[in-house]
Amino acid sequence: MGSPAADAEAPADPARPDTRQRLIDVAVELFIRHSFAGTSLQMIADELGFTKAAIYHHFRTREQLLDAVVGPILDRLETAIVEAEQLRGAHARADYLLTGFAELAVQNRVVAVLAADPAVAKMLRASRKWDALIERQMALLADVDPGPAGMVKATVVLAGVAGASGPMAAALDRDELLGYLIDTGRRALGLRIPRAKH
Repeated sequence: MGSPAADAEAPADPARPDTRQRLIDVAVELFIRHSFAGTSLQMIADELGFTKAAIYHHFRTREQLLDAVVGPILDRLETAIVEAEQLRGAHARADYLLTGFAELAVQNRVVAVLAADPAVAKMLRASRKWDALIERQMALLADVDPGPAGMVKATVVLAGVAGASGPMAAALDRDELLGYLIDTGRRALGLRIPRAKH
């Protein structure tokens, strides 16, 4: 058995159970810095000090890695949509979804990067689940103002929340950014703005 110092200096083991999550975390960092299209498996391997073959133990392609990044985000989004759909009243449903989507975007800053990445958008558009989630989001938000105006407002809100939560907002803390996103989204949709607490 090696000394603690020797163990600390030992290279990371690609087969460790937590390695898959570390790969995902590093991939997210690199996607933010270089975009999905600009990030290779070799870059991820280099960042972790692994061989490319070690990466293949967990992910055979960048697309599989992207699925691992996006999958939990889509699951949380679907949960917010389902919960919103259970509420009474178009305004209550829209407000609930807006709040849930803003929280998701703030907690996962990679959403903004992925939303603006053409390579990611192309992959997501090929997903039936993604299309269904977008349609349900749009319906919940646009229902506040039925007709073309409501669809335009819903599109602006979805794109705005996703885009404004990215690197350009890095100087804002989470609560501050979340407040701005929800407030702006409510104004765009024509939802009631709660009175500030004194």
